[in-house]
Amino acid sequence: MTRLVQAFLSGVFFTFILDFFVILGVKINYIEPKNIDVYYNILFADHQNIFIFLFFTIIIGYLVTYTSTRSMLIGVGTLFVLAFSTLIPPIGEKVGEMMLLKKDVTLKTARFSYHGDVYYDGRKEITLYDYKLKKVIILDKNKVIGEY
Repeated sequence: MTRLVQAFLSGVFFTFILDFFVILGVKINYIEPKNIDVYYNILFADHQNIFIFLFFTIIIGYLVTYTSTRSMLIGVGTLFVLAFSTLIPPIGEKVGEMMLLKKDVTLKTARFSYHGDVYYDGRKEITLYDYKLKKVIILDKNKVIGEY
């Protein structure tokens, strides 16, 4: 039982570190170049997936606790290289696009309809690149009637 708890806690610890660097790479290489106004903590908290986090927690916990040192170093080392690779601009930008970008979306407000790419859908605002205006606009989420 003690070893099982140790595996779980080790997995949570290492997965948290990996998650931190993936989100950091997205922040540096996708959010900042597009001048999206969002704090790192909000970005980190809003884009957690409990199922993915638990999956990697179990895998890493198993590797750290129950496998040989060599297997653990290869497995965890590979995951760290993948997580750190988001700090490379093209990779971080691509991961950010996969996580956050919604292409070819139409948003409607009471007065206007906007068609473009949603760069970031935040807690209170939506950052959208409008095709017609050819610029980035920020819409208040409370005023958006629907997405089509």
